[in-house]
Amino acid sequence: MSTLTVYGTALASRFLLGSAGYPSPQVLREAIAASGTQVVTVGLRRTLAAAGDNGFVAGIVNSGVRLLPNTAGCRTAREAITLAHMARELYGTRWIKLEVVGDEHTLQPDPWGTVEAAAQLIRDGFAVFPYCTDDLVTCQRLLDAGCEVLMPWGAPIGSGQGLINPFALRTLRARLPGVPLVVDAGIGAPSHAAQAMELGFDAVLLNSAVSQAVDPVRMARAFGLAIEAGRTAFEAGVMAPQDMAVASTPVSGHPFLIA
Repeated sequence: MSTLTVYGTALASRFLLGSAGYPSPQVLREAIAASGTQVVTVGLRRTLAAAGDNGFVAGIVNSGVRLLPNTAGCRTAREAITLAHMARELYGTRWIKLEVVGDEHTLQPDPWGTVEAAAQLIRDGFAVFPYCTDDLVTCQRLLDAGCEVLMPWGAPIGSGQGLINPFALRTLRARLPGVPLVVDAGIGAPSHAAQAMELGFDAVLLNSAVSQAVDPVRMARAFGLAIEAGRTAFEAGVMAPQDMAVASTPVSGHPFLIA
């Protein structure tokens, strides 16, 4: 499987893993190892709410992965920008997963707030990973703002519905062929992740499907294998669907041998 390069960093794994909701820090560390991930997201609000992370972040870093702080829970561009600057100071990384919530029910990102915040953070020297919907125009505006990677949702966060609009995702892939695209949110099963990779997406980011599993460690490994299989299938050339049956062993017009 080929490597993925984002903001000048080459990643051998195309699996980005969230760090929230695990039964214990030890289970999280074991899931990280089982997944093969090289990037783990962490919420600054979670750290601040805990009044010190009690070694939580250090345990993740000691696993040998790169941190991707996020602005989860922010409702305005200004709030997200402020939190991003705090994350850079606290974690020592310019990488930031940008989230600006626009709807409380679906947790759908606010396209205007996301573009506004992304443009400012790019000017401030951040490497922005914007969480967005699968709307093509919004994605184009984020690229215009200076983002080098996009993270469109597969479905609402934590819903486990998989890819609810494959047509829109295929359109994004076709219209933005050179842009790293990461399906983020809504993935509930390894098959969903494999489907995203078979469509030509560059990576998958998920959290709840692993952290809430009966066995998070085994589920992390399952997702790692599915993502690798889906990407390998895409690179090999997935068979196009046919409207009619096509014989897999045609004999008419083809020489064949009889033993």
